[in-house]
Amino acid sequence: MIINSRTVTLNKDILNELVNQDYDSITKTIEDFLKNQISETSSKGVIVGLSGGLDSSVITFLCSRVFKKNMLALIMPDTKISPKSDTEDALKIVDSLGIEYKLLDIGLIVSEYSKYIEPNERALGNLRARIRANLLYYYANVRNYLVVGSSDKSEFLIGYFTKFGDGSADSLPIVSLYKTQVRELAKFLGVPKSVIEKKSSPHLWKNHLAEEEIGASYAEIDSILYCMYDKKLSIDEVIKKTNIERNIVEKIHERYKNSKHKRITAARPQ
Repeated sequence: MIINSRTVTLNKDILNELVNQDYDSITKTIEDFLKNQISETSSKGVIVGLSGGLDSSVITFLCSRVFKKNMLALIMPDTKISPKSDTEDALKIVDSLGIEYKLLDIGLIVSEYSKYIEPNERALGNLRARIRANLLYYYANVRNYLVVGSSDKSEFLIGYFTKFGDGSADSLPIVSLYKTQVRELAKFLGVPKSVIEKKSSPHLWKNHLAEEEIGASYAEIDSILYCMYDKKLSIDEVIKKTNIERNIVEKIHERYKNSKHKRITAARPQ
């Protein structure tokens, strides 16, 4: 495996241990979870943000199995930066599943904000995610729907999401699954191959790729987190077990530690 001109030799046993799961059972567990969420909250259905990427596509497929007639997918590109192919994939998915959707170009909203705020590419990228969250909760409010988020375990644990943006949700059905597991679940659900194989990106700015920004592949990230978080191994033990460079392991560990505030509600006195 090569990432950013860096050759990676992983312990494949760890990855195999991760991806060899009973995805039929996992699917049924998630479906039951979603049904219970609706029952417990007296909601009328669910709303999802569909980008055309892996995680949001898996969430859309899962929800359509349970709430086909009581769900809404919002496709919210900023056409100035969002790849056209992602929007096309999203439209193909809603068409194939036969679910209701709305296509909303958030570019005009972003442009309007930009008239009044100081320029900063990263902050503006996160604003895009928060605009999408606003729209999801607007329609959820209108319809008494639950917002179903698409955070997976890999990105949740290292805080790779926008706080009060794509991290905002009433329910997180795949947050217990690592990205490599989500890809396998996607295959089980029949998600299009083009979606499964595309490089992950939140598309907060042009040519934005997740693995490039993080500086590690998801195979590395998942292997490290699995050993560190699930198996409770030390950094030295993780390095030995995964055969991943120390600087990468330490980088992921730092991301995990420094993003704790993103995984909890607002801090309060004890």
